[in-house]
Amino acid sequence: MMGTTTDVRVSTVTVTVRYFAGAKAAAGTRSEPVEIPAGATVADLVTALAADHGEALARVLGAASFLLDETAVHDRTTVLPHGATFDVLPPFAGG
Repeated sequence: MMGTTTDVRVSTVTVTVRYFAGAKAAAGTRSEPVEIPAGATVADLVTALAADHGEALARVLGAASFLLDETAVHDRTTVLPHGATFDVLPPFAGG
């Protein structure tokens, strides 16, 4: 029928998670696509990653910094958009 629209609601979004250094070792992968519910926050994603990968990654996530589309994200209530890139950066030694 012409002139009608369909109300399509996206129920999930996909975020590419990239792991660096110790996070990569703990996750067992360099990167992965993660499907999460639409409206999920950084905190929701971190919780899901810890649940999926176990205690080793959970420890790293507890101390890690995060980038969302190459911008530091400190507010864990930030909603993740579809197609975003989420980087997990564990603390780095050096000086």
